[in-house]
Amino acid sequence: MQHSRRYLTMNSLPDLDSIQEAARRIRPYAHRTPVVTCAGLDDMWNAELYFKCENFQKVGAFKFRGACNAVFSLSAGKASRGVGTHSSGNHAAALALAAQLRGIRSFIVMPKNASEVKVAAVSGYGAEIFFCEPSEDGRERTMAEVLEKTGATFIHPFDNPLVIAGQGTAAVELLEEAPGLDVVLAPVGGGGLLSGTALAVAGLSTDTRVIGAEPEGADDAYRSLQEGRIIPSVNPQTVADGLLTSLGQNTFAIIREHVEQIVTVSEEAIIAGMRHVWERMKIVIEPSAAVPVGALLEGKIDLSGQRVGVILSGGNADLDKLPWISN
Repeated sequence: MQHSRRYLTMNSLPDLDSIQEAARRIRPYAHRTPVVTCAGLDDMWNAELYFKCENFQKVGAFKFRGACNAVFSLSAGKASRGVGTHSSGNHAAALALAAQLRGIRSFIVMPKNASEVKVAAVSGYGAEIFFCEPSEDGRERTMAEVLEKTGATFIHPFDNPLVIAGQGTAAVELLEEAPGLDVVLAPVGGGGLLSGTALAVAGLSTDTRVIGAEPEGADDAYRSLQEGRIIPSVNPQTVADGLLTSLGQNTFAIIREHVEQIVTVSEEAIIAGMRHVWERMKIVIEPSAAVPVGALLEGKIDLSGQRVGVILSGGNADLDKLPWISN
């Protein structure tokens, strides 16, 4: 990780004020996504469920909130040199779109084996794409070279405080529309969404518990919380490909302080949860967004009689590779 330390600026951790400032900053650009309910699912779990639909966010995921906040926080001087990141997923598209909206350049490092659909999406938002070897070292080295050449500002996919603050705005909206929740559930990969959610809930609804949900095959956040130190993800195996990344220093610090627990979810339950939402609620979510629903299906948390918020993190499902269809 030597390269990342060279170009990743760690400021003080965000707080409720910075999340509310982020909400004001991104309001002209980000969608205020709906909070929906489903009587059938309420009956199934004997609970009141409120689903925050970030699958309807720009670029199809919550990631646009954090990228937009980071991009529009830059001074004019920094912005003029552009922004950069390494990502093959939703953050790449989110940063490219945010940069396009501000009228600045974006430089995205993507692995050379990234899907053509994702590359096309990032390119469509006007980004300049640099391909790298599909390894952590390849990504870091290529990113460092691009930043040295361009002078762009690196926007980390999840461990940047401005990104974390932006992700927390989804929970602010959820609590405004569904006050008095007993629990908020969110998926966890690198921890940007879960840590932002936890900060927002801690500041606005002190009696509400925050619980993270993670695939059993990529359970590094669960183990990190148990051990009290970051345990990197090694060869994670899960259909929830948005949750493969290890926690960052900032996200881990926030999760340790404000998240009650992280539960792990089987692949079978993730797929069943995704299918339940498609069939019962008639909305498209991706596997990563289905992980909290899978936790409910497996009964990992007793939420009977409670008011529960569930953040559906995104809807970028690969329609050619739906997990319940055998090839």
